Amino acid sequence: LDRTYQLNFGGNTDFLNMLERERLESKKISKTNAVTSMLDYPLDAKDVHVGPSDYVPWLLDRKWCYIRMEGTTFGDVPLNAEVKLEVWDSPNSAGVVIDAIRCCKLALDRGLGGTIVAPSAYFMKSPPRQIPDDRAREGVEEYIKGRSGQQTLAGAS
Repeated sequence: LDRTYQLNFGGNTDFLNMLERERLESKKISKTNAVTSMLDYPLDAKDVHVGPSDYVPWLLDRKWCYIRMEGTTFGDVPLNAEVKLEVWDSPNSAGVVIDAIRCCKLALDRGLGGTIVAPSAYFMKSPPRQIPDDRAREGVEEYIKGRSGQQTLAGAS
């Protein structure tokens, strides 16, 4: 991957609030980190753009996302991909939130405190410790079963 962008726009209050550009900094950082943290190498800041783009009232609670990735493959041959995603924004994350809450309840029941590493890495955009999705999912499954994955950043286990 040589460069990428993700442009999001939607019609809900979240997008309306983001018309005030000073509100965007932390959101832009978390979204950019979610993309770049999975790479084995750094990308220059000029080669990554991730962030909300605009508010379109008639979209209501829908969010549209355009992603473009440009890279090179064997022999420095260009390879490009574009994706368009359309979702209803509010319910889009409901399943993730429910599963995260369930993992929090398990932590409470087990007397754990601090950031629970595997669930945090699997469910959150910018966790304190980034883990590739496949390994984070395995960690969550083990955590749920009580076998392992009890590791916390606060040191409790």
